[in-house]
Amino acid sequence: MRAGDVLAVGGAALAWLSAHRDDFALGDDALAEHGSVNFTWKPLGELAQVCVSVRRHTGPADPLHETASDLLAFAWQQVRCGDLLLELQRLEPFATYPLEIYAAFASAGLRHPGYEKATATVARTRSWQVTEQQPNRRLSVLNSERRGGVPPHDDMARALRRTWLGGLPEPWTFERDSGYTLTHVVFHISDWGLVPQGVPPHLAEYLRQWLPPWLDTCLEHERWDLGCELLAVAGSLPGPPDRVMLRESWAALARAQDASGAVPEAGSGREGHPPAHDFPGCYHSTLMTAYAAVLTARRLRERHERHEDHEDHEDGGAARAAGPAARPGQNGQGVQGVQGAQGAQGVLR
Repeated sequence: MRAGDVLAVGGAALAWLSAHRDDFALGDDALAEHGSVNFTWKPLGELAQVCVSVRRHTGPADPLHETASDLLAFAWQQVRCGDLLLELQRLEPFATYPLEIYAAFASAGLRHPGYEKATATVARTRSWQVTEQQPNRRLSVLNSERRGGVPPHDDMARALRRTWLGGLPEPWTFERDSGYTLTHVVFHISDWGLVPQGVPPHLAEYLRQWLPPWLDTCLEHERWDLGCELLAVAGSLPGPPDRVMLRESWAALARAQDASGAVPEAGSGREGHPPAHDFPGCYHSTLMTAYAAVLTARRLRERHERHEDHEDHEDGGAARAAGPAARPGQNGQGVQGVQGAQGAQGVLR
């Protein structure tokens, strides 16, 4: 399993998202009193967050970085550079989803001082601070406050302990709803994979043990959307990745991806009966494919670099132990110079 193979799948997914950007656009009902947030704001906010993550984990010259930057600019334009979020906040001052959407933009340096000031005012109220929420949602709000320039109103560690994952549940109790809960808990405490050390050691060890069978179950039942989220969790943990799990999972996911780059939420994909490829039926799983791909590729590259550094260290130690006779060349530098050049090429590949 190579990082390039994973990024090929992620790149195809991102290309599909770019080709369907108009489906993410906000309609006239975005501020409607009885509008459906799940079909208006939610997809756009998810697009923004995934694009932020792709940009973080790819270099400026990478085509994925360029595409993600273009899509992020599109999403920022859809919210009128934050003006529409401020208007939404005034209509629903105690709704948390505007802040969660804004936080993705703010983490990329796209900020709106007026929105932050209005939200900070509401966040100081007792009503905001004692709003009853599911524990994983509380983590989302706390992380969004931090990213969005609002002082967090609670402690992340305390909120984490109240989650399903924080209780180290019996692994056989894993099912669809708890799966989506635990993935988002990890996203929030790791800041969407940017800070793997945000996952406490005991939770990281628990997840390393049980992610492989959970992921295998999801992929066996062709639950690609949840499978992608679990792969993103694997890429958000500290320590080396499970290469066997990644190889088998990404091979299955590549088979499910169709020629356009879309990945269905569930179903057999191109090798079985055709799943529903309407936008609502595949946009989220395709987003998660791109997101999981950049996190996985990053971890594979880190592992490769650590392995090369270890080999260079061992080679250097052997040369020192052998003494001058083992180092021919001018001033005893010949062999070391060649090894150093090869090591640099390996890192850059």
